[in-house]
Amino acid sequence: MTQLRDHELARAFDHASRTYDRLTAFNPGYRTDLLRSARRLRLPQAGTGLHLLDLGCGTGASTRALLRAAPCARITAVDASSGMLRRAMAKSWPARVRFQHRTAEEIATSGEGSYDAVFAAYLFRNVTDPDRILTAVRSLLRPGGRLAVHEYSLSGSATHRALWTAVCHGVIIPAGTLSGDRALYRYLWRSVLDFDTAPAFTSRLSDAGFAGVRVAPVAGWQTGIVHTFLASNPTSTQASDAG
Repeated sequence: MTQLRDHELARAFDHASRTYDRLTAFNPGYRTDLLRSARRLRLPQAGTGLHLLDLGCGTGASTRALLRAAPCARITAVDASSGMLRRAMAKSWPARVRFQHRTAEEIATSGEGSYDAVFAAYLFRNVTDPDRILTAVRSLLRPGGRLAVHEYSLSGSATHRALWTAVCHGVIIPAGTLSGDRALYRYLWRSVLDFDTAPAFTSRLSDAGFAGVRVAPVAGWQTGIVHTFLASNPTSTQASDAG
């Protein structure tokens, strides 16, 4: 099994940033699904007066989805990969969008915030300690603030597990081999198989103290493979009721 974690994984994404947008463009629904997940935050008034965090922004596809879902919001987008971040920053953005080269832990201890919502796409599967990051996210969210996690998290069905493996070996890993990033895309295949199922990640969110946790599937071939997880940071009243 290919193991890539933390700095090694960030370096692998640095290298893959050259071709990452081109490869994701071959995935039907990739950007549409990100937008659907961002819109599931249901941010009011097009995000007017809100400060949003895109955690693990990559080359900016998730940032673009968040901006389309809340065009009037202020957005801070962060990523641990300098290569991916350079690709994101090279694109055209309004002044209210800014990018930072930081990890989730670093921004949690930066003294910034609090945020009205956090969007995290394809992040938690790639961190060593998801529970620690969830704790950091809760510290970044204002009471009542919303979280949307867009993630490869299998349903638990053997059919979906087999479909993911078939797609990886038939399309994703060969494409990664051609671009010189075979190790990263083999890691992608294994990381999805090894990560929480959708029910397990839902329980992880509840155990981390989030309220109103629910999960929704995406459409198309990724149904049962990619899910949107929605939750909020409890208000003081909700926390008291839970106690």
